[in-house]
Amino acid sequence: MADDGMIAIAVAIIMAGTGYAAAMAEKVVGGAAVGAMAEKPELFGKGLTMMVLPETIVIFGFAMAFLLMGKMGAGV
Repeated sequence: MADDGMIAIAVAIIMAGTGYAAAMAEKVVGGAAVGAMAEKPELFGKGLTMMVLPETIVIFGFAMAFLLMGKMGAGV
């Protein structure tokens, strides 16, 4: 199909964009969480939860990429 190349580029952009966004969010949240845990060790559970939340960005990006890849070769 003629659009397969454009879909592949879109999937690559989605995965690169969500990976970069998650890394930047993890950098900010991680620094704050480690600083808070250094002062108050009882904040470990909340800090760990906040560290996991940016990873949902990648999961949503993967889901969108999976849906787009399902459209590749659909006209065959």
